[in-house]
Amino acid sequence: MSVHLTALDAAFLELEEADESAHMHIGWAMIFDPVGERGPPSLDALRAQTAERLDLLPRFRLRLSSPRVGSLSLPTWEPDPDFDIATHMRRATLPAPGGEAELLDWLGDFYSHRLDRTHPLWETTMLEGLADGRWALVTKAHHCLVDGISGVSVVGALLDAEADPAPGSKGLAEALAAAEQHEQEEEAGGGALSSLRGAIGGGVDVALHPRKLAAALSRSRALAEMVVREQLIGAPHTSLNEAIGGSRRLAAVDVPLDDLKQIKRELGGTVNDVVLAATAGGLRRLFEHRGEISAVDHIRAMVPVNLRQAGESLALGNRVSSLFVDLPVADPDPLLRYRKTAAASQDLKHGSQAAGTEALIGVAGVTPPLIQSVVARLAFTPRLFNITITNVPGPPATLYAMGAPMRRVIPLVPIFTGHAVGVAVVSYGDRIAFGLNVDRATVPDIDVLRDGIEESLAELGQVAKAVA
Repeated sequence: MSVHLTALDAAFLELEEADESAHMHIGWAMIFDPVGERGPPSLDALRAQTAERLDLLPRFRLRLSSPRVGSLSLPTWEPDPDFDIATHMRRATLPAPGGEAELLDWLGDFYSHRLDRTHPLWETTMLEGLADGRWALVTKAHHCLVDGISGVSVVGALLDAEADPAPGSKGLAEALAAAEQHEQEEEAGGGALSSLRGAIGGGVDVALHPRKLAAALSRSRALAEMVVREQLIGAPHTSLNEAIGGSRRLAAVDVPLDDLKQIKRELGGTVNDVVLAATAGGLRRLFEHRGEISAVDHIRAMVPVNLRQAGESLALGNRVSSLFVDLPVADPDPLLRYRKTAAASQDLKHGSQAAGTEALIGVAGVTPPLIQSVVARLAFTPRLFNITITNVPGPPATLYAMGAPMRRVIPLVPIFTGHAVGVAVVSYGDRIAFGLNVDRATVPDIDVLRDGIEESLAELGQVAKAVA
């Protein structure tokens, strides 16, 4: 049975179609120890294992029925008759000496190129030549296929929970397959998901009647304008909200997770509040460096919120809404900056903003794609927010690929038109990683932002110790 993209899934295609500089893929670089004394594993063996496990992740063998969103119907997922695992998994070697600078430069180039929409929308490179014999699996997957939550789940599903799994083991993929089967059964049973997708795919009646089209378009615009006017008035303009190009630059911050937990224990709030406040401190330093801090009182961060129900944590596609959190970057006091950030985040969690943005996408879901494209672009305009910050909890235990333990993750969230910076944060084991994805031309001073986040975390740590 063909499955239409949801309105939110299709929105990421629309955003990419509207701007050649926008690349709507998420990503993650997973760095592993050598496999014993042999260095990286065999690419053929890795391909063979992945191909076997993809039997439990069928959507990763599917392509779009059409590479673009039409005016009357959304694309569906359909089998790729020419699927070849070798097309999606390749090998590359990092230039010597294979350190952090070479790795981040390579990643910036890798994520500067779009996925081919005529094939399943993902690819992985086995990257050799890292310092100390390490190697990496670097993946990008289109945002219409996975979001940050399901992306982390897919990563885990293709890996192992032990260094020496039993022969024929499918790793952690079986849990993901069960969630996917549940989704398919709900569609076949005509449940709410089936009804919603039927409405998405069947908007032809509305599209062929001008009065209905005009009325639906009016309602969609009205709701979008209501969200902007009533809840999201005036995200400030900053130098990070100019036109962007297609080339990316990456930076990373990797710190002990216990450092963030200690801060939230002493100062209150959550680990996510620490993430937001540390990013606010980094942005403050960046705006100071640019001589812009006196003109920027605050910036607005779009923070994705997981909407999955029990049993849906591994389901593919996008099941998120967004909160829009004002970060007080102009405040020089790290403690006050933290408390303002935590208070703003807490207020939003108990408010209606997430419901409002979810309703915006919901209206798009029952209208033809012609209208959905209008709503999609309104939902991700710089008028609403300045920066994306996503924080996804990853696995607390060590995962393995071909017997090699994974030591580090560098995550990536895409940047939208008019947005030069995206911050993805993921925890793994006892570490937490900030992945900074920026437009290369607009943010040549990415190191200032990176250093600012590190310094902000150190400041908050000192404040927490003083309070304890």
